[in-house]
Amino acid sequence: MTLTNETRILRRGDGPPVEAAGDLCVLGAGIGGISAALEAARLGKRVVLVDGAPALGGQAVGAQIGTFCGLFGNGPDPIRLTHGIADDILRDLGAQGELHYIAGRRNTVIVQYGIDALARWIEERVRRAGITVILGALLREVGRAGKRIASLDLLTRYGEVRVTASGFVDASGDAALAWQAGLPVREAVGVNIQGTQMVLLEAIDEAALAALDRSELLARLAAKGPAQGLHRRDGFVFAFPGRGVALVNLTHLDTPLDPLAASAMVLEGHALADRLLAFLKEEFPAAFASSRIRSYGMPGIRQTRSIVGSYQLTADDVRSGRAFDDAILRCAWPIELHDRPDSAHWEAFDDAHMHFVPLRSLMPPETDNLIAVGRCIDADPEALSSVRVMGPCIAMGAAAAHALDLAGAGSVHQIDIAALRQRLAQNLGI
Repeated sequence: MTLTNETRILRRGDGPPVEAAGDLCVLGAGIGGISAALEAARLGKRVVLVDGAPALGGQAVGAQIGTFCGLFGNGPDPIRLTHGIADDILRDLGAQGELHYIAGRRNTVIVQYGIDALARWIEERVRRAGITVILGALLREVGRAGKRIASLDLLTRYGEVRVTASGFVDASGDAALAWQAGLPVREAVGVNIQGTQMVLLEAIDEAALAALDRSELLARLAAKGPAQGLHRRDGFVFAFPGRGVALVNLTHLDTPLDPLAASAMVLEGHALADRLLAFLKEEFPAAFASSRIRSYGMPGIRQTRSIVGSYQLTADDVRSGRAFDDAILRCAWPIELHDRPDSAHWEAFDDAHMHFVPLRSLMPPETDNLIAVGRCIDADPEALSSVRVMGPCIAMGAAAAHALDLAGAGSVHQIDIAALRQRLAQNLGI
């Protein structure tokens, strides 16, 4: 083999940005964005999927969430509320033995999943759908033409990219697309929503963990944790049966939007996880003496910045189960407000309760072709805490894909709502 020593000299800006065009551009590849992208691909749309991380899956994978919440209703025999890609995930991961159903927790069913298995499921589904993927991409500028989003300018380590599309989904979690487009956004005032550093422990003793009294665990955390910088006194440890691993959710930490503080948060989260493991080993050696952290993940973020939509969902709407003419999903998950370092406020609902999210809460009124999904929809902190979990986020992604499909070159504010709701009949129970 003959090697050449030839090189060429370039300067940034010598050439135009790489162009990527589609019918739909989704910013954010968490579970809501994945749902929107795959649903749009099923509709025959050309989809461009963008994320700042080097891998797909968002917090569902990167933050080690490990549980699907909000897929089911309440009561002793809860019905499933969310379909779409949820059907495919539960079928496929179930066939692989990568699911564990936890019944009765919070009066519903929570589904624990293998994180690596979900990551690969997402990658393969996106690849087979022919979706154009741009990873490690930071949003630099949003191009607007009147009331329409026209383009996204992205920066990657390999160069600049410009994405053009007919419709856009902001699944960024922080309303990044709306913010960069100059649209008004909301930040909560007087409330500090806490994030969590999830970890996956391996080499646990499953029998000892099963015998561990959760109330004793939390009591010792409350008594001894603060001296070690562990201020949260609620949470859980879920074992995945037969694997010697457990998902741990026992921490709270600030999740600031400031870029320097946000970067420091990542390091603090991992240090917090180390202190937590040391605590568990010391206090409960039967279950954790040999345990080690398999993976830390990124800190999990519950709420930062949201769009200003055509309607703000409120806690009263959630508590009363208010019906909306433009409802796009139903949900029964509790109000789960992590507004204190030491604990979360839980407000559970009865067996028959359902609450709903209107399409208007996903749509900024100043744009005709932008829909937000996930934790950056317009909702007050209490209301958002009940609809930002995985089930509703999957349903929001599907609704966004269908709403933009119905809008075409027109406005999402003028679509046939009855036609949209018919498409979403399974998620609405109609």
